[in-house]
Amino acid sequence: MARPRIVIVGAGFGGLGAAHSLAGADADVTVIDRRNYHLFQPLLYQVATAGLSPAQIASPIRAILRHAANVRVVLGKVTGVDMERRVVRLDEREIPYDQLVLATGSRHAYFGHDEWESVAPGLKKIDDATNIRRRILTAFEHAESTESPEARRRFLTFVVIGAGPTGVEMAGAIAELAHVALRHDFRTIDPREARVVLVEAGSAVLAAFPPGLSAAARSALERLHVEVRLGVPVTRCDESGVTIGEEHLPTATIIWAAGVAASAAGHWLGVERDRIGRVPVGPDLTVPGHPEIFVIGDTASAAGRDGKPLPGLAPVAKQQGAYVARVLRARLTAKPAPPPFRYRNYGTMATIGRRSAVADFGWLRLDGTLAWLMWGLIHISFLIGFRNRLVVMLEWMWSYMTFQSGARLITGSERN
Repeated sequence: MARPRIVIVGAGFGGLGAAHSLAGADADVTVIDRRNYHLFQPLLYQVATAGLSPAQIASPIRAILRHAANVRVVLGKVTGVDMERRVVRLDEREIPYDQLVLATGSRHAYFGHDEWESVAPGLKKIDDATNIRRRILTAFEHAESTESPEARRRFLTFVVIGAGPTGVEMAGAIAELAHVALRHDFRTIDPREARVVLVEAGSAVLAAFPPGLSAAARSALERLHVEVRLGVPVTRCDESGVTIGEEHLPTATIIWAAGVAASAAGHWLGVERDRIGRVPVGPDLTVPGHPEIFVIGDTASAAGRDGKPLPGLAPVAKQQGAYVARVLRARLTAKPAPPPFRYRNYGTMATIGRRSAVADFGWLRLDGTLAWLMWGLIHISFLIGFRNRLVVMLEWMWSYMTFQSGARLITGSERN
């Protein structure tokens, strides 16, 4: 008798968590991803601002799962799902499944202005990070070589759109890059003259945090010389710069951190989706009417205890992946299914440059250096593999002691 076939699409936190938990199960597990590595997205901004290299926050999927004999990895791009025939379609092949887990993550959302993407890249993958790093470092190089004061001001102006955790972390890191890491590297310009502008259409930075921590984050940004613009939306992005409300701000470097949308998984399934493309799932994270299909992570609209959709965070995806594996193991062994999924929120954190962060654990709220140390330890503990944890820790210690950034390389072709 053939063993059950479990297919997991996506090797992010959710998909990889499910695959890990299914190691040794009496089933053949296939993990499909368009890339051959698992990426620790929360530290992508460190790559984008030349603090870390890509290899320090990514690991090969095959190496991670090498001890799981019942798990195989397929490199490929999924183009659809045939729910009647129970197959996953790739570009040139089909993979059959008995149970399917979709953990395909999210993509950038430009609120109907997709034409902005070419000039205002977002941050979701390594290519995005190295592209943004190239834009930032090249802007300083152009500022050094130009003789025009207007052009120099444009090159030394950096605009980050969106004041959620990614935007706040990115703006703080760019400011520190200019004021600390690059301050002695140029002869014609003073990098400390760089202007970093954080734009948010809402009324607060880190709006999901308590007001006290939001205010602390804004104060920390301003101490890093970041200009915080609140309450005015961006109305245009192009090669010349950004229009904030009715004010045009010339800049050569725009970074998008304002919104995300779910992957195409909902389209593959042909089911109802919410306004950002997420697939509504039941208490056991399955698609209504299709108990053989699970959707987790950023792709799923799963209700929390307050009835609101859970946020697109790594801990949510990891817990969902582990939960789905428990459901599948129960099915494989004909045991009772576990109770409905419940997310355990252990806290939310964001860092604002060197030695500053905010942390909300519910029962405890912190900001400043202690929150930053906790942020670093918790994020390092999430990294896959001892080597990556050790390398990142040593890199951060070196950067802290020497004020040097070890990955300031301009690679690839220039696009801006």
